[in-house]
Amino acid sequence: MIVGMKRSTQLWVALAVIVSACTLSAQDTAPVSPPAPQAPAYQPKFPGDPARSDSEAAALAYMRVVLRAQRQFNKQYDHFATTLAELVHSGSFTKRMVNPDRGDYTADFKGKKDSFVLTMTPKNMDAQHRSFYAEEDFKIHADDSKPADSSSPVVK
Repeated sequence: MIVGMKRSTQLWVALAVIVSACTLSAQDTAPVSPPAPQAPAYQPKFPGDPARSDSEAAALAYMRVVLRAQRQFNKQYDHFATTLAELVHSGSFTKRMVNPDRGDYTADFKGKKDSFVLTMTPKNMDAQHRSFYAEEDFKIHADDSKPADSSSPVVK
């Protein structure tokens, strides 16, 4: 009987040591938090798409529409439009597009009969929201650190 009690006591002591070791080990490890959700990677809208995000794609698309409308307006009237409102019905430029609020971007247009400047400025500039610039040469320039201008790199 004493041998049985010794064996039983040894089992309880062994069990207590294992439970204590597990408890101490659990206290030493920091809780693992789930990884932060990441935004899905940008899917290009067409081969060679220079945009880095859906917002940039929308801003560049708007600029292309304005530039095509200016080209058509200039061809028809032999001068550039001086306001966005003048471009309505030139190409695919609609009355709704006169509004400078373009989602994550704000459009700015300054026109004269012989020149114009169109800029798209992000409301929050970051790696996914560059600023854009275009003028009468119809080339779109981009900058990811400051407002884009004619010296900024041309968008491919």
